[in-house]
Amino acid sequence: MATKHEQILQYIDGLEVGEKISVRSIAKEMNVSEGTAYRAIKEAENKGYVSTIERVGTIRIEKKKKENIEKLSYAEVVNIVDGQVLGGRTGLHKTLNKFVIGAMKLEAMMKYTGANNLLIVGNRTNAQQSALKAGAAVLITGGFDTDDEVVKLADEQELPIISTSYDTFTVATMINRAIYDQLIKKEIVQVEDILTPIEKTIYLSARDSVEKWFEVNKRTGHGRFPVVDEQLKVIGIITSKDAMGQDQHTLIDKVMTKNPITIIGKTSVASAAQIMVWEGIEVLPVVGENNKMIGIISRQDVLRALQSINRQPQIGEKLDDTVTSHIVSVDEDNEKDVYRCTVTPQMTNHLGTVSYGVFATLMTEATNRYLRSKKKGDLVVESMTIYFLKPVQMESILHIRPSILEVGRKFGKVEVEVYLETVIVGKAMMMVQLIDR
Repeated sequence: MATKHEQILQYIDGLEVGEKISVRSIAKEMNVSEGTAYRAIKEAENKGYVSTIERVGTIRIEKKKKENIEKLSYAEVVNIVDGQVLGGRTGLHKTLNKFVIGAMKLEAMMKYTGANNLLIVGNRTNAQQSALKAGAAVLITGGFDTDDEVVKLADEQELPIISTSYDTFTVATMINRAIYDQLIKKEIVQVEDILTPIEKTIYLSARDSVEKWFEVNKRTGHGRFPVVDEQLKVIGIITSKDAMGQDQHTLIDKVMTKNPITIIGKTSVASAAQIMVWEGIEVLPVVGENNKMIGIISRQDVLRALQSINRQPQIGEKLDDTVTSHIVSVDEDNEKDVYRCTVTPQMTNHLGTVSYGVFATLMTEATNRYLRSKKKGDLVVESMTIYFLKPVQMESILHIRPSILEVGRKFGKVEVEVYLETVIVGKAMMMVQLIDR
């Protein structure tokens, strides 16, 4: 039976998009405490189908699919620009596909403004009205208000008209930044994107006997299965090591490994890979609310996803991409296994010297490329000891020299030295786990 928390989430999920909700209304409707209602609403907000807007309240919005994550709802725009909704509140859940800056004559402006657009404009009432009639929402910059006729039209059209104190350039920059961040999120593959759902997952009950394990093992060829209770909560995992040599009538509860490591669907695939490598795990149960299983991922799933990520074109450039794009291999006889990087202004701290984080990224990326060139696979950094760093100015050219101290099939110890001309400016030792490609 579903818990109160789950019942509230199901109730919110069933509401019409655009409907306004509150802690008090949910508590009254579902006959729960306001604290329980508040926690459920926050969970719904985290899941992406509820949005809370200052001075407006909480509304049900359409949950974004990953392929459409780069599109913003008008509710999100209000939060991004710290705006005030003047009219058209019922349309806040709608999604915009582009924004138009109204810095031209009205006739020219309307050529670029259409349905599902957002017109960013100052106190030009005629432009605001024309945009609403064309099916576009309006964002008024400079903190200006608008006429009652425009507010009435916005309510009729169910298109928001928003006011913000920021200027047009700042607003456009803020929205662009938000879309860019969404693109980066889209690029990050999460466990929920690759898991085998519970409907296709073979799992066992604590009340089953070891004989059941032998049955599914023979049928599937797999040896590891999650163990769940009556509510589908993960309580253990059973492997061939646990089952072999046991009386087949013994309950699984007696031989399984209890309290196994689990992950949630929002975990990145890279983090899942790290857990699997460090813990030596082949299968990870994926859980949702109250530790209830929603699926599993295997090491093969993770490796396929990581290899797929490496083949994908870059969508939104992250800080690491900015840093690593400047690393090139030095292809000279006397400079074998050396990597060169020019320090750009983005890599520096407030003092104008290379930041600590950039230094660590440079050394990690150079080591990764070095081990790949030696056919050792990709790496997961287990620990990094930086012996010293010296200040390096922007526009400097660094040479990074990794060297293997010790390496095995799954483990490596690498020393990395960073030079500025002939002077050593950084030195570190890295302990890494190797992932076979």
